[in-house]
Amino acid sequence: MRSAPDGEYQPLYESKNRPLLPRPVFYRRLAAHVAVALGLIVFSLGIGMAGYMATEHLHALDAFLNTAMLLGGMGPVATLATSAGKLFAGLFALYAGLVFVACATLVIMPVLHRVLHHFHVGDKA
Repeated sequence: MRSAPDGEYQPLYESKNRPLLPRPVFYRRLAAHVAVALGLIVFSLGIGMAGYMATEHLHALDAFLNTAMLLGGMGPVATLATSAGKLFAGLFALYAGLVFVACATLVIMPVLHRVLHHFHVGDKA
């Protein structure tokens, strides 16, 4: 829900009884969703890099590579030497899987809503 200028709350997406958004407004909505997804990815990169640097004492570039590979679904590159590093990598891999699903959903949702909305504009409830 978001706040309207008059103080009332409006749903994030328009209902099927409302017309389709104009393309420029839709593109702004899509850009906002992509920005949130990118923010989540940058935040996750920071967490992963900090974790690898703390547990495995990797340099920043190596920590970035391992983190990016996990977030991309490929798996870590460096051989993990410590138990703490292995535990962190396992937990971060689980987190990275959820981040992937969340980011994919954030980017696809406005497009999917618009397609479904297009077919149901004017339908009676």
